[in-house]
Amino acid sequence: MDSMMIELIIIFLAIIAVIAAYFILKKVSHLIINTILGLILLAVSNFAFNLGIGYTVAVILVCAFGGIPGAILVILLHHFGVAFT
Repeated sequence: MDSMMIELIIIFLAIIAVIAAYFILKKVSHLIINTILGLILLAVSNFAFNLGIGYTVAVILVCAFGGIPGAILVILLHHFGVAFT
């Protein structure tokens, strides 16, 4: 009876782990899409409007973590001369 109970607990924990992994990967895919769109927005606006924003580590990190709002923040801070000049 002990080994059967342990097997049931292991199966239950495996099911919980699969469900948790599904939800984590689902959220990660949204973050990855937002990151890619933010970097594309920065590159396209930098090219189209000749903004002159350099692709430094700080700029890429802000766009990577912030996504589209991060790219807009970088563009606004550059436009007003606060940062990323």
